[in-house]
Amino acid sequence: MFEIISSIPLIGPLITLILPFIIVLSIVVFIHEYGHYIVGRWCGIHAETFSVGFGRVIKSWTDKHGTKWQIAAVPLGGYVKFLGDMNPASTEAADIPVETDDAGRARHFSGAKLYKRALTVVAGPVANFILSFVLFAGLVMWQGKPSDQPIIGEIHPAVSQNFDLQQGDKLVAVNGIQVDDFAGLSQFLDMDNPPQIMPYDILRDDQLMTIEGPFPFLSIVGSVMPVSPASKAGLQENDLILSFDGEKVTSFMNLRDRVFASTPAEREITVLRNGETIALSIFPRVREFQGNDGSFQKEVSIGVVSGTAFGPATETVGLIESFKFGASSTWRVFEGSIKSISLIISGQISPKNLQGPVGIAHVSGDIAKTGLIGLIFLIATISTSIGFLNLLPIPVLDGGHLLMFAYEAITKRKPSEKVVQYGTVMALSLLLTLMVYVTFNDVIRLFLYWA
Repeated sequence: MFEIISSIPLIGPLITLILPFIIVLSIVVFIHEYGHYIVGRWCGIHAETFSVGFGRVIKSWTDKHGTKWQIAAVPLGGYVKFLGDMNPASTEAADIPVETDDAGRARHFSGAKLYKRALTVVAGPVANFILSFVLFAGLVMWQGKPSDQPIIGEIHPAVSQNFDLQQGDKLVAVNGIQVDDFAGLSQFLDMDNPPQIMPYDILRDDQLMTIEGPFPFLSIVGSVMPVSPASKAGLQENDLILSFDGEKVTSFMNLRDRVFASTPAEREITVLRNGETIALSIFPRVREFQGNDGSFQKEVSIGVVSGTAFGPATETVGLIESFKFGASSTWRVFEGSIKSISLIISGQISPKNLQGPVGIAHVSGDIAKTGLIGLIFLIATISTSIGFLNLLPIPVLDGGHLLMFAYEAITKRKPSEKVVQYGTVMALSLLLTLMVYVTFNDVIRLFLYWA
C-alpha cells in the first residue's frame, strides 16, 4: 500500500513519511490513555474527556457514562481528563468544592482513595505492555517459528535458479561439516575467501543425496536499517550485492570488511534484484557498534543486516508457546530500554542515538515500506518503550505521579503544592530541552543519514 502511495507525484514521499508515524503513535497513545480511562472508570473516577488528538475538536459525542469523546485536528496522541484535573496532564486541582458529598468526592481523581489513583495511573503503561504482548504473540502465531530441525524453507530466488535445493530438504552436512540445526551454519560466517559452490548432503523424501549448493552467507540483504545509508540509497530486502566500490563481493562478511575499511564518501554498490542488475549510489557513515565484550566502537556502516541463501522452515506455534514468546519479547524490549538509558547516562554511548518525533516518523516510514508485519512489530516495540518511559519517576509522567503517591502513602499527607509546581516546571523544562535536542539530532540525521 505504501509503495503505491509513495508513487504519487510530489506529495507521495511526504505522505509515506507522515502516515505510518500517525498510525503508530495513534495506536500506542490510544491504548495507553484507554488503560488510564478504563481502570479509572472501574475505580469510580469520572473521566470528563477522552480526546484522540489535540487542538480544535472535529467531532465529539458523550457516552452513557457522561464522558465526552472527541476527535481533534492534530493527530499526535491524545489524553484523558479526569474530574478534578486542572489539565490533561492530570495535574490535580487544588480543592474539591466544599458542598461535594463523599460519593461525589470519590468521583474526583484527587478525592479517590490512594490505591485507586495509583491503579489508574499505572494502568497506562500496563496497557502498553499488554498491547506489546498481544502483538508479539499474534505475530509468532501468524508467522510460525523456525523449525528446530535443519529443514530448508524459503530459498533466495538467485539460489533457486542456479542450484537444486528445494523447500523441505533436510540438511545433513555442508562442505563436509555436519549440520544439526540452522545455528550450526554460523561457523561458515568467518570463512576467508569462501567457495561459491559447496557439496550439500541432504535428505529428500527420505533419500540421502549429495548436490551442489551455494555458500550459505552470500552477500544478501536480510533487512535494511531504518534511517541509514542503505535506506537512502534504495537497498531492499533480498537484494544480492554483487560489488561495492567497484570490487566484487563474495560473501556478507566480505562486504562488511570492505565497508569497514572504507571511508565516508559516495560509493557505487551493484545489486541483483529480481533478475535485474542495478547500480546504486551509497554514502557510508560512521556509527557505534557494541562488541561481544559490551564495549562500543565506531565503524563505517551502510546499515544492512545479513540475509542467507535459504531460511529455515517454519512450524505452527500453539497458544501457550505464543504467550511465552509475547512475554519474553516484551521483556527484551523493556530490558533493552533500561540498558540503553543506563548506557547513555554513563556516557558509554552517545545521546545522538536518541530518536525524537522526526526520527520516529522517518523510522516508521522506512519500516512501513517493508510491509504490514514490520509495522506491527514497530508498534509492539514502541508500545513497550513508551510504557517504560512513562514509568520513569519524573513529574508530569506516570512515574512521577506514582512517586508522589508513594510519598503520600509513607507520610500520610500529599506533597506540598510548591514542591509539585517546582517539580513540574523542572520536569517540563527538562523534557522540552530533551525534545529540542533529539529533534535537532533527527534533522541532522535526515540530511546526513547517520547509520
